[in-house]
Amino acid sequence: MHRGKGMKFVGDSRVPDKERRNIPKDYSEYPGKTEAFWPNFLLKEWLVGAVFLIGYLCLTVAHPSPLERMADPNDAGYTPLPDWYFLFLYQLLKYTYASGPYNAIGAFIIPGIAFGALLLAPFLDRGPERRPTKRPFATGFMLLAVAGTFYLTWESVKAVNWEEREAQGEIKNVAEVDQEAEGYKIANEQTCLQCHGENLEGGAGGPALAETKLSADEIAKIAKEGRGNMPSGVFKGSDEELKTLSEYIKSGGKPKE
Repeated sequence: MHRGKGMKFVGDSRVPDKERRNIPKDYSEYPGKTEAFWPNFLLKEWLVGAVFLIGYLCLTVAHPSPLERMADPNDAGYTPLPDWYFLFLYQLLKYTYASGPYNAIGAFIIPGIAFGALLLAPFLDRGPERRPTKRPFATGFMLLAVAGTFYLTWESVKAVNWEEREAQGEIKNVAEVDQEAEGYKIANEQTCLQCHGENLEGGAGGPALAETKLSADEIAKIAKEGRGNMPSGVFKGSDEELKTLSEYIKSGGKPKE
């Protein structure tokens, strides 16, 4: 191209001979292919959003959120779980290299690398191709991330006894017991309440005692010899305290009238 070709000299500056403006045509010049943003396009967006919102509200009314009993920090037998979309991270923290003294690796470093790679993806894969087969890096990373998430979520779900966990979190109508009674104080001293609950409603591996059908002698025998998950020798009080405790449990912890 020759120097100055297609240009006009105006003083000390150079401007194009023909001014070219990249102005898009009006939508009315493409009948049937475009539409006005207001109100046509925006009204359609609102209608679609309203349909999804109403559908979501109907779903929440028909299937309300599963609620559990009030959290008890003293219940060591309860199995806490995050929401389903965080189960893969929960499973990751179970592995040796991402738990215990390496907790920071599973909680920060590995997720940080994954999310950092996601943020850098537009800069690392800048080719014009859009077909997955022509984008090996982006496609491979996506498949690896999806496969890893599905696998870790599946491993986490498989390791949980869902029926037992549902029973642990079941909301029960618990009657308050007489916490001023001597039997309650003995139960607290002998750590009975840690397994059977503050209101004898049951807890970490211990059955409910508030409505037990056992006799006082049977309760005393179990306290000394154990049964099921309860080992022998747990009760270390005197015979008089054992009698008071067994009679208290037999009464369901109800105050004397």
